[in-house]
Amino acid sequence: MASEAVKKILSAEADSNRKNADARKCSEDIIMEAERYSALAVQKKISAAAAEAEKIRAEYRKKSDIHAEQAEKSCFEQIKNIRMQAEKNMSNAVNAVIEEFF
Repeated sequence: MASEAVKKILSAEADSNRKNADARKCSEDIIMEAERYSALAVQKKISAAAAEAEKIRAEYRKKSDIHAEQAEKSCFEQIKNIRMQAEKNMSNAVNAVIEEFF
């Protein structure tokens, strides 16, 4: 009887060890799969963020180009006005010199 009980105990321990090993493997598989899915989710988020950042950069580049164009236009207009004023002043100065000496 005792040897039968020992056999049952050993068999139960072996069965328990096998079930523990299976559970450990199953747990590791679940963790690995979760890590893989989380890494994929992180990659998707990074990709989406990079795309959004590029979209924002493109919008700012476009706005910057518009502002640069407007600034250039304004500068040329101011240069034109200064040149006209300078020519007018030069003409007045020449006329004043001519009138003074002739």
